[in-house]
Amino acid sequence: MEPKDDSNGLCEPKGLFIKDRKQDQIELRFKNLYYTVSLGFGKGTKDVLKNINGVFAPSQLVAIMGPSGAGKSSLLDVISGYNLRGVRGNVTVNGEERRLDSFRRLSCYIQQDDRLQPLLTVNENMHIAANLKLSKDKTQKYKDAVVDEILSTLGLYKCKATRTARLSGGQKKRLSIALELINNPMVMFLDEPTTGLDSSSCSQCISLLQLLAHQGRTIICTIHQPSASLFQMFDQVYILSQGTCLYQGSTGNVIPYLSKLELPCPLYHNPADFVIELACGDHGNDKIEKMAKEIENGKCVTWTGHSDLLAINDAPLGAPKKISKEVDVVHETSPYNQLKCLLHRGFLKCKRDPDLTYLRIIVNIIVSVLLGTLFLQIGDDGSKIFDNYNLLFSLLMHHVGSTLMLNIINFPAEISILTKEHFNRWYSLKSYYIAMNILDIPITTFGCLIFSVIIYLMTGQPLEWNRFGMFTFICWLMVLISQSLGFIIGAWFSVINGNFVGPIIVVLLMVFSGFGVNLRDIPYLLKWGTEISFLRYGLDALVAAMYDKRGILPCYTLYCHYKYPSKFLDEVAMTTDHFNYDVYALLITLLITRVVAYFLLRLRVRSRVSL
Repeated sequence: MEPKDDSNGLCEPKGLFIKDRKQDQIELRFKNLYYTVSLGFGKGTKDVLKNINGVFAPSQLVAIMGPSGAGKSSLLDVISGYNLRGVRGNVTVNGEERRLDSFRRLSCYIQQDDRLQPLLTVNENMHIAANLKLSKDKTQKYKDAVVDEILSTLGLYKCKATRTARLSGGQKKRLSIALELINNPMVMFLDEPTTGLDSSSCSQCISLLQLLAHQGRTIICTIHQPSASLFQMFDQVYILSQGTCLYQGSTGNVIPYLSKLELPCPLYHNPADFVIELACGDHGNDKIEKMAKEIENGKCVTWTGHSDLLAINDAPLGAPKKISKEVDVVHETSPYNQLKCLLHRGFLKCKRDPDLTYLRIIVNIIVSVLLGTLFLQIGDDGSKIFDNYNLLFSLLMHHVGSTLMLNIINFPAEISILTKEHFNRWYSLKSYYIAMNILDIPITTFGCLIFSVIIYLMTGQPLEWNRFGMFTFICWLMVLISQSLGFIIGAWFSVINGNFVGPIIVVLLMVFSGFGVNLRDIPYLLKWGTEISFLRYGLDALVAAMYDKRGILPCYTLYCHYKYPSKFLDEVAMTTDHFNYDVYALLITLLITRVVAYFLLRLRVRSRVSL
């Protein structure tokens, strides 16, 4: 029976996953916290956070507020462990120095943008997350019950069969929260959870966070400028301006705090709007300094309304030091289970992906028919051997260009999801990369085989199984290498920059391929380019596959200068006895590019998630 939702789309939890865990409550403190960023080469550095202090108590919904550029997201990144570069100071968990390996087992981070799998349904997303985040001792019945209760509590039960791409903005935000609730974290960080939502969805989202916080969790989120009603839903507020703390305390104490400083909030004025105006300096920078001095840059906890909280100076914090980046992340499930779940998810995506699956196969069919029509039955014609040579190069360019650009465009979007899931300990990067490589092999093989069959038959190439096998195998290797190159570019560059860098690399590979510029005519100082161009090895191998040990070609005109293939091969400075060498070179290139792609992906993920 479908659970009954309340008027906000939410319902009270039954206690299976949202249970009272006051014995597990987490208190976060930070002292003398600095965050420094580089302004660029030779331009020095800038302190985004300036010696700030604070305490976030359990069972509280905390809002970090401030104008744009105040350091809200930076503070959230630092205390969550999402960013540690340029960080100095102390962060403690229940009075002990934070260890990221254990802290990440208790916490989760939900980014501002909803990083979800758009092709999967709500139910599929939840069950895959449950299989990845819940230990193997939990039965499938237990996992199903957890998923159903979370969806019911968050008002998503009716959307179980809906694909994520078709959800509203508020539903996507609640799904982002639901996915991280599966392993019942005690600390939750949310960056601008109300961004892009209407007033009703904002109210539902904050009501949900309030409900979760009062079950014993410590929930901290950044918010830019809430309405008066939203502002009152928060238990505590931490206000930043120019990297300094202006206020730390309960929302109900904001007006008394301002009155004490002779900065009374105007009647019928939203207190949240007024403090943002003060933080922006609209009433003078002296007011900012006055507030920061009164709150002692976050050390004062008088206004929190919790008499049992120790002052920051009295808390057991050690001397300021650089936070360690060494972590030993332990995932809930084994690498085998991670791989199995990722393969299952990838299979569902491949079945439904119009770009990476169906469009790729359709394009291969269309291009093969076009090239086959253009170069119809030229493979066994001595007068058109150069046309056949052009065909071999054209199909190589199709495989390289289409595969490369497809990955450059699509891979960066996948990285954003990977970054979130990897940081929240869903799976290891190795499991993800292995699954990604395994999943693409069947699609790549099928598309390449269809292309080869059509083009081979239409262009009249030699009807010999060994030649066809060599031809198809080389095309397949070229697709895999181009895919790896696309991963490398997509992992390191944005989509815009990748679309600029990718074609340039292809042009350079073309120059040293031996097509257009004869290999023997390339200057000695540039010979190294021919050794690293996989297009050169691919073209050389295809020529060998088509013309190795070929006899005299039929001539259908008065004179065929290249009816002897050896004359043509001498003309283009190629030989047919290097096929095995070319295959080895392509296999080594494939191995190197795959390994490089993995390490660049690892650097990309860790450059943002500074581990």
